[in-house]
Amino acid sequence: MPTIFSKSPTAEPLRRRHRLAYLYRFLAAVLGLCLLGGPNGVLAQAAQPALNFGIVPQQSASRLAQEWGPLLAEISRRSGVPLTFRTAPNIPSFEERLDKSEYDLAYMNPYHYVVFHKALGFRAFAKEQGRMLKGILVVRKDSRYRTVADLAGKTVVFPAPAAFAASILPQAEFGRLHIPIEAKFVASHDSVFRAVASGLQEAGGGIQRTLEASPPEIKDALRVLAETPAYTPHAFAAHPRVPPEVVARVLAAMTSLAGDETGQRLLEPLAFKGLVAAHDRDWNDIRALDIDLLRRYTDP
Repeated sequence: MPTIFSKSPTAEPLRRRHRLAYLYRFLAAVLGLCLLGGPNGVLAQAAQPALNFGIVPQQSASRLAQEWGPLLAEISRRSGVPLTFRTAPNIPSFEERLDKSEYDLAYMNPYHYVVFHKALGFRAFAKEQGRMLKGILVVRKDSRYRTVADLAGKTVVFPAPAAFAASILPQAEFGRLHIPIEAKFVASHDSVFRAVASGLQEAGGGIQRTLEASPPEIKDALRVLAETPAYTPHAFAAHPRVPPEVVARVLAAMTSLAGDETGQRLLEPLAFKGLVAAHDRDWNDIRALDIDLLRRYTDP
C-alpha cells in the first residue's frame, strides 16, 4: 500500500510566517497593555497572546464546549497561558482547519496526528493517562446480533471516514474478516450512539471513552459487540509557531490536574483519569499501519 508519508517540499517558509504571526500577536498584547499603563505584574500576564485550542468534534459542539470549556479555563489559570476553546462542525471540517493552521494547540486522533505532524510540524506533548485506544462496535442491548459476522450485509454507521478508532479500525476488522457491510457516515460519535440507541441504525462504530461519557439514557441502551486491537490514544499537539516554553507551561498544568479534587472533577466528564507527557515516537504504532486516507494534506 502506498504511504501518506512520502517526502514533500519543505514547509519552512509557511512555518516562518506562522512564527511571525505569533510574534505580532505577542507584541500587540504588550503594546495594548502599555498604552493602558498596566503594572508590570499584569503586563507579564497579559503579554501572552490567547491560543486557539482545537478539539476534535467527537461530540456536538455544544457538548464539547460544556465539557472542555471549564477544563481549558482551569489549564489557563494554572499555566498563565490564555486558551480559547475551538472545534469544528464535523471531523472533515476539523481536518481542513488543521490544514489551514487555525489551531495553536489541538486534541486530535492518532491518525490526524501522524498526518499533520508530517505536513505541518505539529508536535505531540501530552496524551491521556492509562488508556490505549480501541475501536468498538455497538448495538442495542436487545439486539439479536451476537457476533460481528451477524452484521454481514448490514448498514453500520461511523462518525467520519478518517475517524481513526471509531471508523478506520472497525472497518479494517470487517475487511480482515471478509465480512461485507455498507458503511454510512454521520456527524459525530454522539450521532452514532444516538442512532443505534434509538433503533434508527443496527450497529455503529465508536470508542469506549466517548461511550462512557454519553448520557445515561444512551449508554444504558447500548451493548459493545466487539472491539479492535489497541493503539496509542489521541494526541495533544502544538503547532510549531507556539514556543516550546509556552507548551511546557500548558503541559505542566495539564499533568497536575489528576493530583487534586478540582482537576479530577473537571476530568471526570471526559472520562479521563489524567494526562501525561508524550513524545512523537509514541505514535509509531500508527505509522506502522501505513494508512492512506488523507494524502491530499501531505502530497505536494
